[in-house]
Amino acid sequence: MNPERFSGPPPLLVGLLPDQHPEVLKTATSLAARLSAPLLCAYVDEASYLVEWDPTRSAHRLSLHPDKDDDDIRTITSGLRSVVERAVADAATSGATVDWTLRTLAGDPARALARLAAESNSPMIVVGTSERGLTHRISELLNGSVGLWLTHHQSRPVLVVPYRMPAHQDDA
Repeated sequence: MNPERFSGPPPLLVGLLPDQHPEVLKTATSLAARLSAPLLCAYVDEASYLVEWDPTRSAHRLSLHPDKDDDDIRTITSGLRSVVERAVADAATSGATVDWTLRTLAGDPARALARLAAESNSPMIVVGTSERGLTHRISELLNGSVGLWLTHHQSRPVLVVPYRMPAHQDDA
């Protein structure tokens, strides 16, 4: 993992979630390796809201649940860091090395990713689709689709990686 500022080409930005389908990160890592670009991974804590945006440091945020916030965020970040390390190691087995870093942001996921993409001059944002199931559909109905918002409200290309399920298992 390299420091926040990458030398060379600007990083591809990938939005991550805990327990996200691995295809999103696999696609982003593979694309970064093919383009010889670093990877800027971002997790957005929706339980916090943005107080101040400082591009040179982490966002200043306040939690909606301050008593448990720090431990929960550390646990999530640690888990995501492990997942990214494995994905980058898998890409390295094919001979390509990918520099990467992980940022934790606050607030609305779509807007936070758009801000980070602008600040880091990312040429593309990679996100996943919602997973199947009633719970995920209700969540998307209430919160909106990150990929859809990004494709409609900012000028960078957005790669929306579908949740892949074999056709014979597709009940939706």
